[in-house]
Amino acid sequence: MNILMALPYPPSRIRIRPFGFLQALARRGHRIRVLAVQPPEDRDADLAPMRRLGVEIHCFPLSRGRTLWNAGWAWIRGGPLQAGYADHPGLREALRQSLREPWDAVHIEHLRGAGFAREIPADRLVFDAVDSITRLFEQARAMAPGRLTRWLARLELARTRQLEAGWLSTFPRIVVTSEEDAAALRRLAPNGQASLTVIPNGVDLEFFRPWAVPRDPATLIFTGKMSYHANVAAALDLIGEIMPRIWARRPEVRLWIVGRNPPSRLRRAARDPRVEILGTVPDLRPYLARATLAVCPLRYAVGIQNKVLEAMAMGTPVVATPPVLGGLRAIPGQDLVVAEGPEAFAEAVLRLLDAPAQRSATGAAGRAYVEQHHRWEALVERLEEVYAASPVSGGSSG
Repeated sequence: MNILMALPYPPSRIRIRPFGFLQALARRGHRIRVLAVQPPEDRDADLAPMRRLGVEIHCFPLSRGRTLWNAGWAWIRGGPLQAGYADHPGLREALRQSLREPWDAVHIEHLRGAGFAREIPADRLVFDAVDSITRLFEQARAMAPGRLTRWLARLELARTRQLEAGWLSTFPRIVVTSEEDAAALRRLAPNGQASLTVIPNGVDLEFFRPWAVPRDPATLIFTGKMSYHANVAAALDLIGEIMPRIWARRPEVRLWIVGRNPPSRLRRAARDPRVEILGTVPDLRPYLARATLAVCPLRYAVGIQNKVLEAMAMGTPVVATPPVLGGLRAIPGQDLVVAEGPEAFAEAVLRLLDAPAQRSATGAAGRAYVEQHHRWEALVERLEEVYAASPVSGGSSG
């Protein structure tokens, strides 16, 4: 197939969904061109892996001032702030020029890129919504850390709901990561019907694989982009509510928080020397390989948590809260451990720290789970089916 993608960020190991799809599509012999906006937070994205696979990539740098202008202009026009964030006249012109060529599918991703979809003929458009941002804001307005984040979620909610509802009647083929997000979008449709296909995130099972190195005896790891409010909330809960309960019985336990752009409020909260805010690291794998347990105490979530898939792929046992299960077929108590509330979460961690055999079994089961359900190669076959489907019949959820 000839595939054209327009993205609101460059594909990279940080932006793992388009990165995973593109790797698998390129290895299957498709001709691919990517037009990607490059906002400030993605300025250092490594594009070499994609180009080595023969993917043609054109990036359009976006300044911080331009992102703010875009967001403000989107608001003036009646849309949510995010809807205009990634607009770039250079990308729009490149898209128009590219559309003169015969593409089998034109793939647009995320609410931030949805504006580009207006340029695409319906018979070629495939829109990957990824998650329902309405569903995210519904949770964030009540549970996000900080008044400003909760206020912004309330501010954006009505406009985001209206925008997502509009997609359902105008975009012929829509892809999402989870059944929960598909159900949230269907609730926005006038008749409850929409052409949605669920394709979960995958994990690079060759890159993330168990290492033959000894694990630390009592080290927890929490990973993720730390500028994301849901991750900040989880990290603050870890530091303030969960770790004191663990330290009361196991004072030697350490916590690593790994992920780019940790805010100052998180660094201020991590006063205890047993907590290390590591920020961006060149390679996450050495930390996952050494950690005793991966922890993911999210208060709220949408889509699929890549941090959990990567830990499982490394054979690192995972302790998570119920929202993390969304989009996963993992069996609690077998593939990972699920606990709700600070007391129960701390108890689950302490039990695993005292049970090396159970840790080993959980880590092995987690690896087996992602091998069965989250191979990019299998998932991209489903994406190819969406590309090939008639816009009239669309995709079927599942």
